[in-house]
Amino acid sequence: MTLRLDSTETGIATAARLLREGGLVAFGTETVYGLGADATQPQAVARIFEAKNRPRFNPLISHFAEAEAAFEQVQATPLARRLAAAFWPGPLTLVLPRAVGSTVSDLAADGLSTLAVRVPRGEITAALLRQTGRPVAAPSANRSGRISPSSAAHVLEELDGRIDAVLECGPCAIGLESTVLDLSDPDRPCLLRPGGITAEALEALCGPLHRPTTQADAAPLSPGRMLSHYAPGLPVRLDVLTPRADEALLAFGPQSSPSAAAISWNLSESGSLEEAASRLFAGLRALDHAGHARNLRAIAVQPIPTHGLGLAIHDRLTRAAAPRPFSANPKENTLP
Repeated sequence: MTLRLDSTETGIATAARLLREGGLVAFGTETVYGLGADATQPQAVARIFEAKNRPRFNPLISHFAEAEAAFEQVQATPLARRLAAAFWPGPLTLVLPRAVGSTVSDLAADGLSTLAVRVPRGEITAALLRQTGRPVAAPSANRSGRISPSSAAHVLEELDGRIDAVLECGPCAIGLESTVLDLSDPDRPCLLRPGGITAEALEALCGPLHRPTTQADAAPLSPGRMLSHYAPGLPVRLDVLTPRADEALLAFGPQSSPSAAAISWNLSESGSLEEAASRLFAGLRALDHAGHARNLRAIAVQPIPTHGLGLAIHDRLTRAAAPRPFSANPKENTLP
């Protein structure tokens, strides 16, 4: 049975104790809800993969309450410290060479010589990480490949009974995963995954960013790089100007005329990319549930700008629409 913990001192203390004891605790951040385990305990980390039905070739992000705790686990460069000063706590993950004395398990790092670290924003999250006192590995708290959760209710839809507890932290302010920046080559910062910190903001400190030529190029180093990811059960069609009557519509911006789509969800009627990012996963989830109930054919997505947070939104939608190596229905997944 999954415990529902509120964000009181008792709830946070219970969540921290469960993590130290090797349990799995989902908790909210400013990005999405993460499924946490003590990153120093390989058996606890292995439980993440089991609960998520997650392929075991994807490294996990280790979360910390403060920057210095994160930098004890990696070889921090001057650029990494400047970025941390500018964006931590916040939705930025840095990939850096592992420190010689790193206590993060090889399983959490996927056996790599690098480690992905971040300091999330939020008082409840910081209190949990501080009381745990260890690196906390935490991918998104959903079945592998499925839509990321932006509320505790979303977590329980898929993981109730599979994890020890969920700590209620309220809705996620950003609603998209963190930006992942690879700094393992100090002369070539590489944007592995767009997210809550825009590329433009990073380039103001880093200069031009290298970008992998294909999505698969970044897969070994970064979480969330599988070609099919964040997928609802219904197929997804992108950049649709005229949806069909047997489709659900994920809309964006003011709508000049009624749509032919059977149902619709507008990410932001005002055209705000920030609002769209915060509503993306909730919208996909809502349309997926309603679309299945009405036997619709697909989810059609209107064009969305690719500047600022639009780049991260477009990245998630491209993965949601990619050919799927296994069913997006959790009951049909067979991967470990």
